Amino acid sequence: MAVFDRLGSIQFDPIEIAGRNHDLVLLARVAGYRREMTDQLLYTERTLYETYNKGLSIVPTAELPWYRVSWDRARRQHDGGAFDEHAPLVAELMDRIETTGPMSSIDIEPRAAIEWSWRPTNQVRALLEGLAQAGILGLSRRDGNRRVYDLVERLFPAEVLGRVVPVREAFRHKLLSRYRAHGLLGSMGSAELWLGASPRLDIGMEDGLPLKVAGRRALHAELVDDGTLVPVEVEGIRGLRYVPAEELPRLEQAEREVAAGSPPGDTPAGVAFLAALDPLVWDRDFLRSLYGFDYLWEVYVPAAKRRWGYYVLPLLFGDRFVGRIEPRIERKTGTLRIVGVWWEDGFDPLAAAGFVDAFAAAVIAHREFGGLTKVAWPRSVRLRPFIRAVRDRLG
Repeated sequence: MAVFDRLGSIQFDPIEIAGRNHDLVLLARVAGYRREMTDQLLYTERTLYETYNKGLSIVPTAELPWYRVSWDRARRQHDGGAFDEHAPLVAELMDRIETTGPMSSIDIEPRAAIEWSWRPTNQVRALLEGLAQAGILGLSRRDGNRRVYDLVERLFPAEVLGRVVPVREAFRHKLLSRYRAHGLLGSMGSAELWLGASPRLDIGMEDGLPLKVAGRRALHAELVDDGTLVPVEVEGIRGLRYVPAEELPRLEQAEREVAAGSPPGDTPAGVAFLAALDPLVWDRDFLRSLYGFDYLWEVYVPAAKRRWGYYVLPLLFGDRFVGRIEPRIERKTGTLRIVGVWWEDGFDPLAAAGFVDAFAAAVIAHREFGGLTKVAWPRSVRLRPFIRAVRDRLG
């Protein structure tokens, strides 16, 4: 929860090769992390919940009054649209959940497909998703990646659901969440950085905000003017970056550490296998300009065009991006398979003080996170001396 309180929002992605995206974000930051920890907070204690922020995200339930702007706008769009067009099925689904409890899309016979999102979808699944987007239903739990829904009033406290936050304030909060999570965002960048941070369509619920980029710029100016965001210059980087005011002490600490040649936190540098959607790597242009690290998540790149691999993750050592790694959790054999490791030009893993020990610790953490007993390594002559050194640490 300390990580969520600081970052505010972590993206959810269902692809599970090395672990789900939010699990990898937390594994990089929480010693001894296990996926059951977040599942407990999501589906039992409900101090976290899933909503749309920067794509599908996990946020603290205490911040629901601000994030529910996505629910309210979706409901305005579905009312008079899909909910009216398919009113009998909506009524049937709501009655069934009210009387028999949580249900998923496979708990009722499928109906003919309808146009939904980017592809035709079974009506039952589509309308359950729509009712959840509108904040009428919420996520009771996930069975694997299958969503099980219940009435929101059964899932969240009445005082949280009943609190009303003005639309403009809600979008300010959503925009601020990007700066909280990343730490040094600018005011520009790819559209993906700003998904959901300002109203996209004029549906009569904009509270005076312009649409799209103009709305984001207006909110950004407000956050800077009232001191919530503080502009900073980074040597060698074009344009201003912005830091949440409460993070200034960390920035000042980092400046002192850099001046003294100390590692982050003045502790021995650790190794982390960063999630592909980790907030630290959201801004790919910033990665290139500040760290000299060019990262592309190739999961959606055709296999023949991939430079690295399907699920390759950035490799962080202290405050340096030193390479890439492709770990895979193979539960049937109890194996953490390291498909490949690639170093950045000029980085020698055997010569970098403390790297082998830190890398071995990261491998152990990932193996234990997956509940695995073995580690399998790539058959690479290039990596052989390094693998031998790591195996010595693993025992």
